[in-house]
Amino acid sequence: MNGRKPIISIENLTMNYNGKMVLRAIDLEVYESQIIGYIGPNGAGKSTTVKIMLGLVEGYLGDVKLFGKDISDGDISYKKRIGYVPETAELYDNLTASEYLTFVGELYGIDSEQVAEKALRLMKMFELENIYHSRISSYSKGMRQKVLLISSLLHNPDLLFLDEPLSGLDANSVMVVKEILAQLAAQGKTVFYSSHIMDVVEKISNRIVLLNEGQIVADGSFDELRKQNTEGTLEEIFNQLTGFDKHKEIAEEFVSIVQEV
Repeated sequence: MNGRKPIISIENLTMNYNGKMVLRAIDLEVYESQIIGYIGPNGAGKSTTVKIMLGLVEGYLGDVKLFGKDISDGDISYKKRIGYVPETAELYDNLTASEYLTFVGELYGIDSEQVAEKALRLMKMFELENIYHSRISSYSKGMRQKVLLISSLLHNPDLLFLDEPLSGLDANSVMVVKEILAQLAAQGKTVFYSSHIMDVVEKISNRIVLLNEGQIVADGSFDELRKQNTEGTLEEIFNQLTGFDKHKEIAEEFVSIVQEV
């Protein structure tokens, strides 16, 4: 792609769990400044792909390179350049946001005073400075999600993995986070974004990769996917490519049962 080296390079990635093929010979190259919408039905292999790249899952076949280096070579220094927001994360409830974020920053080698000051400034941007020294156990889901987002960005990563990052956020915060991602990409960062909220993926991604039954079945911008498939929303394209066309039928039957007296 224009002679640039890919940030992520995956070749023939195959993963087998207890006799079940989760990933089937995936090939994928991702470049800087791209926001990749990585979508697919539950069980399609999205989380497995991400966890392999994060070094959390082993036993795969194929080649996975991040920043030009094979992640299986034992050198984990590449992880310092990665930020990650998992779909479900266990925060240390007994810690305050100040303690938790300082701890995370120190893990990445940032001076404790420097990271504490930076974390407070980022908390202020989300209007959370008044609870910076409160225990996380008292936080709402949206507050926790904001702390997770801050923790993933404290060390200024080059590659960001986000799994349902907008979960629990109010409408204004969603707008802010979407703009943050756009500005990070404009500055050369790469965002690997996984979500089931199709309209958000459609709006923020400049490239969409659709996984179904462990295989990539579509890869391109939203406009490119729309030209290749039936005109419509990303949700309609998603349903077409994954073969799911029973949503209306199921909804009708569900409502009919609800209305029974």
